Amino acid sequence: QDQLQQKIICPGPVTCLTASPNGLYILAGVGESIYLWEVSNGNLLAILNRHYQDLTCLCFTDDSSHFLSGAKDCLALVWNLYNVLQAEPSQIPDPRHVWSRHSLPITDLCCGFGGPLARAATASLDQTAKLWEVSSGELLLSVLFDVGIMAVTLDLSEYHMFCGGMDGSIFQVDLCAWPVQRDRTFQTERENGKVFKGHRNQVTCLSVSTDGSLLLSGSHDETVRLWDIQSKQCLKTMNHKGPVTNAFIVLAPANMFNPDGKPSMPLPKFSRHLHGTESSDEPGAEGVTLRLGLHQQEPGQSYLEKAERMYAQMHSTREKNLVGDQEHLTIQVSELEEEVSNLRKINKDLFDFSTRIITKPAK
Repeated sequence: QDQLQQKIICPGPVTCLTASPNGLYILAGVGESIYLWEVSNGNLLAILNRHYQDLTCLCFTDDSSHFLSGAKDCLALVWNLYNVLQAEPSQIPDPRHVWSRHSLPITDLCCGFGGPLARAATASLDQTAKLWEVSSGELLLSVLFDVGIMAVTLDLSEYHMFCGGMDGSIFQVDLCAWPVQRDRTFQTERENGKVFKGHRNQVTCLSVSTDGSLLLSGSHDETVRLWDIQSKQCLKTMNHKGPVTNAFIVLAPANMFNPDGKPSMPLPKFSRHLHGTESSDEPGAEGVTLRLGLHQQEPGQSYLEKAERMYAQMHSTREKNLVGDQEHLTIQVSELEEEVSNLRKINKDLFDFSTRIITKPAK
């Protein structure tokens, strides 16, 4: 089918790009900066400048609450999306964690399942792949290889970590191997049964199927290969006309097999200026704008002030009702006191009668 194509001009060459799993935000690495756009209206929400060299990779957690960035400055940063959206346009929020244990540029990032409790893997040209805990920022595992690592991914159960090397090899690392060691060396000669061999140039991307049985890999040798993880055999090879930079396995959308299915609305053009700084005279600028956490700019009562005012009104109304019913309450109290005195008299008469019956002498 002929689909509507749209060319969106970015502020500079895009070195990495990702979308949040909930489909609300787009992240792009442009030079040393991270650009955050809102998909629905194309507003540029934030520009993050905390890396010192060009970005190489970006990824979100599965719940879209955090995202990770890696760059040629050997740093991997963990960002809280809520804090980024809360920050004023003039402020640059601080990342939640700064991972600086790599000694050469970061080449790839991968985040497991669990939202902020997930584990993330980083790959680097320093011939290591490292596994981290997103919540605490602690280093859980570091694996040293014979070659620089260009790609890394985890299977769904996070039982294995797959690392793609510069020489075309793909290494399978068992994360549950015993004994548990934080620093480990992957020796290819000794672990020959855990290496996928077939690519003739560096592996650029890796993806594992949902059931954990298949591995997809792309390489600069202009091929994409599908592997059986159990046997390490290549099941299929797909040739391309140039180096493969990205490939991944994704569940097919439900409307893919519907011949009438097509996008109902094209994406808006992404803004090149921060939201709130561009001129409001631009066409299409009208509409409702929502931004989390910012204080109200125009005078007026806040939600809490309105709640306090309503509570004060309810409290004063209750007091008025009590004062107005004072006479009615006095009458009720006198009636109740009279009833209590009558009940006491009846109780005393019953006690006296019972006493006479019990103490009456037998004939």
